[in-house]
Amino acid sequence: MEQFYEQIRNYIDAHRQEMLDLWRDLVNTESGPAQKEGVDAVNALLRKEMEACGISVQSIPMEKVGDILVAQWDNGSQLPPILLIGHMDTVFKPGAATENPFRIDAEGKVHGPGCLDMKGGVVIALYAVKALQSVGYDKHPVMFVLAGDEETLHQNSNAQEVMGQVMKGACAAFNFETGYPDEGIVVGRKGGSIVVFDIEGVAAHSGIAPEKGRSAIAEAAHKILAIQALNDIPRGKLINCGLVSGGIGENTIPGACSIRCGLRFPTVAIKEELMADCRAIADTVSIEGTKTTMRVEMVMDPMERTEGVQKLYELVEETARDMGYGEVHPFEVGGVSDSSVAVVAGVPTVCAMGVKGEFNHTEREYAQMESLFTRTALAAACIARI
Repeated sequence: MEQFYEQIRNYIDAHRQEMLDLWRDLVNTESGPAQKEGVDAVNALLRKEMEACGISVQSIPMEKVGDILVAQWDNGSQLPPILLIGHMDTVFKPGAATENPFRIDAEGKVHGPGCLDMKGGVVIALYAVKALQSVGYDKHPVMFVLAGDEETLHQNSNAQEVMGQVMKGACAAFNFETGYPDEGIVVGRKGGSIVVFDIEGVAAHSGIAPEKGRSAIAEAAHKILAIQALNDIPRGKLINCGLVSGGIGENTIPGACSIRCGLRFPTVAIKEELMADCRAIADTVSIEGTKTTMRVEMVMDPMERTEGVQKLYELVEETARDMGYGEVHPFEVGGVSDSSVAVVAGVPTVCAMGVKGEFNHTEREYAQMESLFTRTALAAACIARI
C-alpha cells in the first residue's frame, strides 16, 4: 500500500493551488440560512467541478432552502456505493464574506465564513475522489450527498427524509464536518428536537373578575417544573425550557402561554422516552379550564455508535497509522449532524473528517490550511481500503 499512498500524496501535492482556489471560491460565495440563491450558487460551482471529472450530478429541488446535491462517480463497480456527506450552507448573515473574506494568514490559518464548517470539508471530499480517479480506483462507486439546509436542521424542508432515502443501501459513509485539532473522529452524536407547548387559558380582568380567569402562565409554571424534572444527565436525557412567552400585562389573567423546549438524546430509545414524557405532561391539567397542545417542530435522530460505526472507525484508525498520518481517536459529541441520517438509514458512518480548526459559527472561525491536504489523503486512503 505504500506506493498507493505515495501516488495519492503526489496527486494532492500537484493540485494544492487548485484545491485552495476552490476553497476560496466556495467561502466567498455566501450561503447563509436565508440565502437559497447562495446555496444554489455553491451547488452550481460544485456541479461544474464534478461534471468536469466525469461525476454525474443532479440537484434535488427544495422550495424554501438550498437544493440537495446528489452526485455519483460510476467507476464500473457493481458493489454498493460509499457515501461522502456534507452541507453547502453556513450560519452567517448576508455580507459576512465581504467583511471577512477568504484569506490565509502568516500562521497558515484560513479565515472566512464557513471555511471550517464546512466548505473545506467539501473540497476534501471532491479531491479525495479525484485522487482516487488518478490511480485507477474502481472497487466501489462513490456517491456525494450534500445538503443545502443542514445548519437550520432541515426545519423548512423535507431534506432529511429525501437524503435518508438516497443513502439507503450504501456500505459506508464519511461526513466531512468540522475536524478537530486533537485528531478526534466523531463516532456518536446526540439527536435533537424542538418541542413547543401551547397553553390555552381563559383571559379575564385580574381585579374585576379574577374568578372567571384561568391563568395559562400559572399552568405553564406547573409544566415547566415537570419538564425540567425529566433531565437525567448521566443517561444523556436532556430537555431545556429555553423560551417562555405569554400574557399581555399585569392587570390581565393570561389567556395564552407558550413554552419552547430543546431536547437532546443519545439514542432513539431515549428520544422516544422523552417524547412520551412530554406528551404526558401536555395531557396533564393542573389548573382546571386550561388546555395544552404539544407541537414537535423538528427532530434530528442521534448518530448512535453502532457496531458498524465502530468497525468503520477502526478502519480509519488503522489507515491513519499505516499511511503515516498519525494517531486519531474516537469520541462522541452533543452537536447534531447529517451523520445521524446515514446511521438511521443503516449506513456505518464516521464524522468530523473535514479540515481541522476551531471557533466555527463565529467570526473567529479558522481552519488549518495544511489539514486540507493531509485530510484529503486520509479520506482517499480510507475509501480505498473498504
